[in-house]
Amino acid sequence: MQLKNKKALVTGASGGIGAAIVRRLQAEGATVTGTDLTPSDADFHIAGNLMDAEFCDALPAQAMAKMGGLDILINNAGIITRGDITQASDADLQRTMAINVEAPFRLCRAAIPLMADKGGGAIVNTSSCWGVHPGPNHPVYVMSKAAIASLTQCLGMDHAHQNIRVNAVCPNEVNTPMIRTGFEMRGLDPDKAIEELNASVPLGRIAEPEDIADVVLFLASDQARYMCGALLEVNGGKPVQ
Repeated sequence: MQLKNKKALVTGASGGIGAAIVRRLQAEGATVTGTDLTPSDADFHIAGNLMDAEFCDALPAQAMAKMGGLDILINNAGIITRGDITQASDADLQRTMAINVEAPFRLCRAAIPLMADKGGGAIVNTSSCWGVHPGPNHPVYVMSKAAIASLTQCLGMDHAHQNIRVNAVCPNEVNTPMIRTGFEMRGLDPDKAIEELNASVPLGRIAEPEDIADVVLFLASDQARYMCGALLEVNGGKPVQ
């Protein structure tokens, strides 16, 4: 992956996909700063709330100071807000947009000048298949992920001349604690619900966190050196339903 000695900042580093990304980056020789509300296994960890604008604005420079550089930013953190629009509260809207949209916006805004000063870098955002092909009953979520998809495409064009590549991974369902908690909140058995989802995927199973992490690493690496503004769907062949 040509990531040896690279310096990476990963948000949502304690979650299912985030932890897998951290492990894969470290395995490829990168130094990683993780951020989340709870500790991660990153080389450095900066605890903080992505709903805090000042924290987001300062985070890339903090990570750079800890690692001695910043080559990669992975905006992985996100939340899923379910239910139709009549069920969405103002708090749901504000929290989702703060974490899924405003935080990546602020982190990109702060990281791009730092990367440009050092000759370039790579940013990988986490959008969703649902942000590219909106499905039902998730209006707040799909709106937030569509915003990240559009931001990625715009930044991919705007900063290519600075040798900063901005791309996004777009997963469908992933077998993480977050999706399992969602099933539990709806009174469903998580294992049974995952089995039913597996049967709906042409490849025979929903994604594991490592399936997404490998694509994120590809986009962060020089193997994706000619990709800018790409929205890479990782869905096992399953369309949004």
